[in-house]
Amino acid sequence: MNRDIAKDAKRWVIKIGSALLTNDGAGLDRKAIDSWVEQIAQLLSQGSEVVLVSSGAIAEGIVRLGWTTRPESIHELQAAAAVGQMGLIQTYESSFKRFDHHTAQILLDHDDMSNRQRYLNARGALQTLISLNVVPIVNENDTVVTDEIRFGDNDSLAALVANLIDADMLVILTDKDGLFDTNPDINPDAQLISAAMANDVSLDALAGGSNGTLGRGGMVTKLQAARLAARSGCNTVIAGGRNQNILHQIASGENVGTLLSASQKPLAARKQWLAGQLQVKGKLILDAGAVDVLTRRGRSLLAVGVTAVEGIFTRGDLVSCVDSNGIEVARGLVGYNSDEADRIKGHSAESIAGILGYREGDELIHRDNLVVSI
Repeated sequence: MNRDIAKDAKRWVIKIGSALLTNDGAGLDRKAIDSWVEQIAQLLSQGSEVVLVSSGAIAEGIVRLGWTTRPESIHELQAAAAVGQMGLIQTYESSFKRFDHHTAQILLDHDDMSNRQRYLNARGALQTLISLNVVPIVNENDTVVTDEIRFGDNDSLAALVANLIDADMLVILTDKDGLFDTNPDINPDAQLISAAMANDVSLDALAGGSNGTLGRGGMVTKLQAARLAARSGCNTVIAGGRNQNILHQIASGENVGTLLSASQKPLAARKQWLAGQLQVKGKLILDAGAVDVLTRRGRSLLAVGVTAVEGIFTRGDLVSCVDSNGIEVARGLVGYNSDEADRIKGHSAESIAGILGYREGDELIHRDNLVVSI
């Protein structure tokens, strides 16, 4: 399978697991973190965009609190996460400063991904940070979770972040060199699976027995994460984080780790998702100019081109865009609710703040969130 897809990737989500970040129970491995940060800085200098998903807060908190064992109480785990998050972010902040890069802390949970408005807010914040050349450091918001905190959750979180920002490449760094055909801890002849399609069902068999590699060290969650990332066309590499210059090797297209490829490109996958998997909640009637802008020029929909608003919808809902004859020309995720859209219809982007008292964005529907129907 062609490794050039890694060389061509522009937007990266890199996930570093707890097994790599902790220094044999002595807190964070700052030397290792410095090495990964240096590699990320090199990616940034080459024009790549990087969002970092990092575990390690609970482990660092346990050390800072002087505990010798991992607590079982959910509230003690939440407390450890809160304390440890301070050390985790401080470590990354100081390490990235060596390369004149600012960092930003982003704490997310599954509710942020399922609530459409919060989803768009998170997406907008991350997109803005990336445009400012700031490195977002994402972690699960363990301090407020109500369910048991489970190892491996950040694999799924990393995949959701990849979906959220339309990433080209998800890299999951772990203490294993990738996926193997049998357990390498037991079988010295185990072979690394160099490449496969993320949706290859034959990979599931590796998790079937007690000695299956995918069933150990959180590998099941990594395979699941690769499949989740593939839904938006994002490719995944699972690789050993302790290998020297591993990120440089991946970015150079070297045959390291396991490449799990998506079946389609990110934009095509997102457009397919918009076109067929969401329920239309409302309708925008467009003038001839707006129809031309959407269908011929591939640009965003501005409020000035809307003549009428039908239905009740909230920010982030899917709406249909129709011409004066009621024929659908496009559909997309709307940036304003139905009341706001009705108030700003026919007005320029510069007028929005004066009408509403605030402005979420210039576009009623951004072109990245829009698919043309004709």
